[in-house]
Amino acid sequence: MLKATGIGIGAGLGTTALATPAGAADAPLVHPGLLHTRADLGRMAAKVKAGARPYAAGFAKLTANRHAQSGWRANPQAVVYRGSGSPENYRILYNDIHAAYQNALRHHVSGEEAYADTAVAILNAWSGKLTRLEGSADRFLAAGLYGYQFANAAELVRDHGDFDLERARELLLNVFHPLSDSFLSHHNNAVVTNYWPNWDLTALACVLATGIFCDERAVVGRAVEYFKHGDGMGSVKHAIPVVHEDGLGEWVEAGRDQGHALLGVGLMGTVCEMAWNQGIDLYGYDDSRFLKGAQYVARWSLGGDVPYTANTRRKGAIGGWSGTETASDVAGVDPGMTRPVWAMIANHYTKRRGLPASYVTRAAAKAAPEGGGGDYGPNSGGFDQLGFGTLAFTRDRNQGRNRGQDRVEESVGGPSPSPGPSGGSPGSRAAGGVRPQASASPARGGDDLAATGTGDAAGWAAAAGIGAVAGGLLLLRRRDRVRREGGE
Repeated sequence: MLKATGIGIGAGLGTTALATPAGAADAPLVHPGLLHTRADLGRMAAKVKAGARPYAAGFAKLTANRHAQSGWRANPQAVVYRGSGSPENYRILYNDIHAAYQNALRHHVSGEEAYADTAVAILNAWSGKLTRLEGSADRFLAAGLYGYQFANAAELVRDHGDFDLERARELLLNVFHPLSDSFLSHHNNAVVTNYWPNWDLTALACVLATGIFCDERAVVGRAVEYFKHGDGMGSVKHAIPVVHEDGLGEWVEAGRDQGHALLGVGLMGTVCEMAWNQGIDLYGYDDSRFLKGAQYVARWSLGGDVPYTANTRRKGAIGGWSGTETASDVAGVDPGMTRPVWAMIANHYTKRRGLPASYVTRAAAKAAPEGGGGDYGPNSGGFDQLGFGTLAFTRDRNQGRNRGQDRVEESVGGPSPSPGPSGGSPGSRAAGGVRPQASASPARGGDDLAATGTGDAAGWAAAAGIGAVAGGLLLLRRRDRVRREGGE
């Protein structure tokens, strides 16, 4: 295994020329082809209709969410403020986008047109009114998070007769994408390492989603190149600067706090999944480096010891104040903290690729059935991921490489990765000689995260059992909640 240094990660980072990767520029783009393909949507519908585990529990989680009701009404704003400004109204935007996504997903699974009509009405209302995003530096987070989420919701209804596709394209290209693209280029005129990985990853998710939705191949290429070679901390080798001898990939933001590390893993997984559905294998890039980082965060979040290499990053504004910050150990964790980020990652590596991913699989089982926006508290941190991974990403194990629907191209993504890390018990002392304070349990809350050794088979069996129980309870408790509910 590669043993790389994580010390002084802000030093020596130059300017990276961004270019379209070979093989991607002329490839046709797939629609729907962001987080969900047509085959994915068909699988969900068939499995739910058959009452299959754990899909039924995942769908029950969706239908119980107040955002997934066809009575939701949009409240579009001309200007959205986040971080500062009057009024700071970004909560209206993220609630409406999640309502659009959940209604669109519910339509594809149930076949009921009322939910598609609601999603279209929400998206059309916003594309017809929103003109700009304002506020503090947090405006870049708003652009990145809500840009990629808007694109995913819109992708699910792009063929609906009443959906204004051209206006949605204009909103993404003229409002969301420019801020995200600017952040990747200039980092708000700060030192490139001033911002932790999740800032880059929100922007990267928006740029990639915009490129795919709008059929802008050069934009897709820019996102792919940044993931591989970008200067900022969100590129894969800066987010995961060290791969230890035991195969765990050190997630740099684990030196900050658990919530932001979970956010970063979820965002990087989102980027990888959207790219995969366009035939670009970022999941497997650099010998599945992302898998090693996800395994690290999963083991740590489950309460296990992980190594951490002290690193110092530069902070400050270009031509202004400057300083440094050193993270010398992993932060404490609350094993009860969860985010809907694991099902997508676990299913890719263990089911699509047949690779071992024991810690990720255990984390996915523990979180099942995954919910979405509105299920993890009212604050924006609970809306950073679209969620519902138990429903959307559970899949049967592939028999060999899938070169049909998944369209993975060796010329773009590189060779098939070698097996990633797996073994070891969560409570054991990890290689690397650093003993973290992994038992600390900070208070849980709904903070705005962006701003501020069980085997795979046992793990999936646990997920199915949890899903069955949760699905039954949700169905019993929510049988009568099919009446329409209004939005805020």
